[in-house]
Amino acid sequence: MDKSSHTSISKAVIPAAGLGTRFLPVTKATPKEMLPIVDKPAIQYVVEEVVAAGLRDVLMITGRNKRPVEDHFDRNYELEEALRTKGDMERLEAVRSIAGLARVHYVRQGEPRGLGHAVLCAEEHVGGQRFAVLLGDDLIDPRDPLLVPMIEAQQQLGGSVVALMEVDPSQVSLYGCAAVKPTGQDGVVAVVDLVEKPAPQNAPSNLAIIGRYVLDPAVFEILHHTPPGRGGEIQLTDAIREMATHESVGGPVHGVLFSGRRYDTGDRSDYLKASIRLASEREDIGPDLRGWLRSFVANELAP
Repeated sequence: MDKSSHTSISKAVIPAAGLGTRFLPVTKATPKEMLPIVDKPAIQYVVEEVVAAGLRDVLMITGRNKRPVEDHFDRNYELEEALRTKGDMERLEAVRSIAGLARVHYVRQGEPRGLGHAVLCAEEHVGGQRFAVLLGDDLIDPRDPLLVPMIEAQQQLGGSVVALMEVDPSQVSLYGCAAVKPTGQDGVVAVVDLVEKPAPQNAPSNLAIIGRYVLDPAVFEILHHTPPGRGGEIQLTDAIREMATHESVGGPVHGVLFSGRRYDTGDRSDYLKASIRLASEREDIGPDLRGWLRSFVANELAP
C-alpha cells in the first residue's frame, strides 16, 4: 500500500450505550459514563484524550437514558450565570470549556447488540475515512499517550491498529487476545489472529486488546456480514480478526504494545482504585488525601 495515500484521521467514535449493570443501582438512572472520577465524569477523560491526540470530531453511540451525557457536553447558561454572579471564575471556565472541547455528535444504537453493532452505527458519520474507537471503561493516563502512537503506526503501516497490553494469564478470558509476530519496529507487532475471551489454556498469548482502536473503514462491510457471537452480540473482535487473517478484506492489522497507566473503570474495585490514585496525585487535594490514606492504613487496617 502506498503510504502517501493515507488520509489523516480526524474522527473518533465513543460507544456509550451500555447499561452499566455492574454498577447497579446507581446506574438505574445515571449513565455509567457519568460516574465521577474525582470531579469529572469518566466520559470527559476519554474526550480529552481524543482532543489531546489532535482529533476534534467525536461521535458518541448512545442509547436510552443517556441524555445526561449530551447535557454535559452542552452549554448550561443558567449555571454559568450563577457562577459569574458569584465571581467564581475558575469553576465558570471549567464548566464553559467542556462544551468547546470538540464537535460532539450523537447517534442512538437502538438495541444492545454488541460493540461491533455500536461501531456499525457510526458508518454514515465516518464515511470512507479511517477512524479511532475509544471505550469509556478504559481510561488511559494522559501522561502515557496511547492514541497518538496508534495513529502514527496506522499512517506508517496502513490497515488497522489495536492496543495490546500484557495481562496475567489467568485474566485472558476477560479480553480478546492476539496472536502476534514481530515487525522489526519497537513497540509494534503484526496481529495474525484474535480470539475473543479464550479459556486460559486456549489463549494464543497474554496480549489482551484494550479499549483503543484505529480502524480502516473496511470494517463496516465486514461487520455487516459478521454473525452474532457469544450472547447474541456482534463482536468487533470477530471483524478485526477477519481483517487480520485475510488482508485482502481490509488488513493488515497491527498492535501497539502499551505498558503505561490504565484504569479499568468498568470494574467496581478498579473504579475505586482509579479514583483514589488520580485524586492522590492532584496538587489541590492529593496531599490531604495521601495523609489520610497513610493514617487509615496504619490505624484502621492494622492487624
